[in-house]
Formats: sequence, structure tokens, C-alpha cells
Amino acid sequence: MLRDDINTALKEAMKAGEARRVSTLRLVNATLKNADIEARGQGKPALSDDDVLGVLQKMIKQRHESVELYDKGGRPELAAQEREEITIISHYLPRQMTDHEIHDTIGALLKETGATAMKDMGRVMAALKERYAGKLDFAKASAAVKKMLSGG
Repeated sequence: MLRDDINTALKEAMKAGEARRVSTLRLVNATLKNADIEARGQGKPALSDDDVLGVLQKMIKQRHESVELYDKGGRPELAAQEREEITIISHYLPRQMTDHEIHDTIGALLKETGATAMKDMGRVMAALKERYAGKLDFAKASAAVKKMLSGG
């Protein structure tokens, strides 16, 4: 289970005295615990591995946004810290699909689902999320689906 991998890595980082890795993995655990509490409050079970992947992707996206802001604000030391965290968190995600693989996958799904117009986009995105959670950036995928369905 993904959580076990994260906890094992946290213990190893603590033993090795890797401060950045320890703080990042503790932050990941806290974020996962908060997501579990939120899910329980809605009557849902604890997060599955797919849900955990989604949380990790969200954390990475937030850090990318922070890097951009820090770079614009002239704070390279903070941007470097965020990049380190991205590297640490990314280690727990499966290999991400390339833009070319995303394009090919969407093309195949359009044929499989019979999607031909923008009204079919929800069906295509649902199939992508079901099959490829954690393996691609859904913002990029959404833009690609829109482009392909609008004849681009």
C-alpha cells in the first residue's frame, strides 16, 4: 500500500537525518490524514491508493504554482525548496504519461466511447480518470479532449 511506502520512507529519512525529506513526508501524511477525516465526515471510507495518488498530484500541482510565484517574486531559495518537495512527492506517483501517450490514449478512448462532440466530454474524462488515475495530468488531458472533440 502506498501509505506504507511513505511511512517506511519517513522512518528511513529520519534515521538518515534528511530534514527536507522528513518534513515533506510528514506534510504528506498530515494531508492524507486530513483527507481521511474529511472523507469520514462525508460517510466515505478511508482513502484508497487511487485517492492517495490524487491527493499527491494535487500537492504537486500546488507546489508548481508556488514555484511560479516564488520565481516571479524573486525568491529563488523558496522556489528551490518547493522543487525539492515536488521531487520527493513525485517519487510516489507512477510514471507519468507523455503528451504523445496522452494524445494516443484519448484518441483510442474517443473511438471506444463513440465520442464525437463536446457533449461527450464527460464520458471520455470519466473513462480517463477510471483507467489512468495518477498517471497523467488531467488538466492537460481535459484540454486535449476539448481540442480533439472540437476538431483540433
